[in-house]
Amino acid sequence: MPGSGTDSTKPWIAGGPVVILVEPQLGQNIGSAARAMGNFGLARLRLVNPREGWPNEKAQTFSAGADRVLEGVELFPDLRSALADVKYAFAATARERGMAKPVVGADEAAVETHHRMAEGEEVALVFGRERTGLYTEEVSLCDAILTLPVNPAFASLNLATCVAVAGYEWFKAGANGALPFAPPDKSPIADKQDLFAFFDHLEKALEEAGFFRSAEKQPSTTRNIRNIFHRLGLTKQDLATLHGVVTALEEGREGREARKRANNAAAEIRQQMKAALREAGPKADAE
Repeated sequence: MPGSGTDSTKPWIAGGPVVILVEPQLGQNIGSAARAMGNFGLARLRLVNPREGWPNEKAQTFSAGADRVLEGVELFPDLRSALADVKYAFAATARERGMAKPVVGADEAAVETHHRMAEGEEVALVFGRERTGLYTEEVSLCDAILTLPVNPAFASLNLATCVAVAGYEWFKAGANGALPFAPPDKSPIADKQDLFAFFDHLEKALEEAGFFRSAEKQPSTTRNIRNIFHRLGLTKQDLATLHGVVTALEEGREGREARKRANNAAAEIRQQMKAALREAGPKADAE
């Protein structure tokens, strides 16, 4: 997520299919694409005739620390040479090309890529220029078309966004959809005995505070209050917190301050007794 989640103590995940950017126009987009690759464990970036040349300072800046990806960049004069060692290539395009090729989404392409790479095949994801995308001739060099369900009236995606979506699906498929962390373990659900004890505590406090203004309505009001807490599925920790809340309301500020003073006094007495025992110890030994 933006501005979070970077942890240099964890291993850098790398691998996946080759990512090929054909004639990228801006170093910023190369860097942003490299950052997206790093996010989703894609490590191999090939550039075909980048307009601003290579290396590119802006690419370094916009990679936001994905140095490993940029350090491994390979340069090629054209897409044909960049695909020379590739067994299967997906051409990313938003336009229908009228070619007899499989047309797949990023999720299906990811699954296919995992299967093919498991068989030892080299797979590439090919992305075109920021302004015009891939030329039809370049799409013809690939085996399948990768496209995304987008607004047909506004289908042009940022280059790095395209790489990010494809990379996300690749990484998700490899992890079987598992998320990187789960909610912390909850405290055990409170048993009925603990819940009833809380009801007794709360209802006694409410009665003493004059909450029940009508003796006739007290039973139904009590049931409504209990049902609220029944619906929450309270844990033991929840009940401990609620007991503390009710106790604090019962005591008020003066009561809490008095209890704090009493606790501090008791702690001071305990410290004095310990000190006295330590001092008496050597004297007792001497006698």
